[in-house]
Amino acid sequence: MNRRNTSYPLQPPRERGTGRAFIFALAMHVLLGFFLYHGIQWQNSTPAGAEAELWTEIPDTPVPPPPPPPVPVPVAPAPVAPDEDADIALQEKKRQQREAAREAQLAEQLRQQQQAQQEAEAKRQQQLAADQAAQQAAAAKQKQLAEKQKQQQLAEQRKQQKQQQEQQKQEKLAAQEKLAAQEKLAAQQKAQTEAQTEAQKKIDAQKAAKAKAQAEAQAKKRDEERRARLAQLRGMAGGEGSSGEGLAKSGTGTGAGGNATSAGYAEKVQRSVRPNIIWAGETQGLETVVAVRCAPTGTLLSAKIIRASGNTQWDDAALRAVQHSDPMPRDTDGKTPANFTITLRPAG
Repeated sequence: MNRRNTSYPLQPPRERGTGRAFIFALAMHVLLGFFLYHGIQWQNSTPAGAEAELWTEIPDTPVPPPPPPPVPVPVAPAPVAPDEDADIALQEKKRQQREAAREAQLAEQLRQQQQAQQEAEAKRQQQLAADQAAQQAAAAKQKQLAEKQKQQQLAEQRKQQKQQQEQQKQEKLAAQEKLAAQEKLAAQQKAQTEAQTEAQKKIDAQKAAKAKAQAEAQAKKRDEERRARLAQLRGMAGGEGSSGEGLAKSGTGTGAGGNATSAGYAEKVQRSVRPNIIWAGETQGLETVVAVRCAPTGTLLSAKIIRASGNTQWDDAALRAVQHSDPMPRDTDGKTPANFTITLRPAG
């Protein structure tokens, strides 16, 4: 019972009084057997006959020999009066009727008890079957619900995996698009830089050519002016009758020249220009001559290449270094020469 209750917790309550009813039925069967037994014994008993002894005086005579014993004669039952027989029969009939009624009542009670027990057992079996069916239905429902939940979880997992794959695919496409855009932008920037570089080269070449042409024109102009002054000086000297050229030689320092300068002025100019040279290219065979025109205070009025090196980029770097050296250093007399040249070579 405990194991059944554990397996099937939903059971009808146990009926009370079953043991007492069984004991009561057993007692009734015992009583019924007792009454039946004594009733049969009483009905089969034979009434005992009445006996009487008679005494009379015997005369005083000689005693004759005793006669032989008589043959015993069966004693007939004493006759019973008709009224007494009728009463006995009526009482017996009533008793039998009472016993029969009692037996029928006991049998009916027993039948009812058995029927009640059978009905209770059938009801209990039906209840147990109903409980088992309900438990099986509940277990099937729970199994179905668990299977449904499992299918939902699997569907949700598949959905999440699909979403993750879609997200990874989108992220991959976005990364590829971003990389392509970056490569395209880098290519555009590179092309733009190359175009700007080419344009700058062209501009620098045009500037260099223009500067060279201007420098050559100015040099040619200076040469013409110098020749004119020399011719004028020669004419003046010849007119006066003095001998010799009458032209003082102009001294030049290293990398500078034009006007008369002190011996150390060229080094001053080199120390001023050299730090401003920015060059990381080749150094072999490059030499650029820049002509400059300055105010007495050292302010740079103009700077032009009068002899290029053949490398436009180096020529531009040399010209920028001269332009960034404004103002030019002053000479020992406190003034900067008006015109002089600077020869620049890359440090090698």
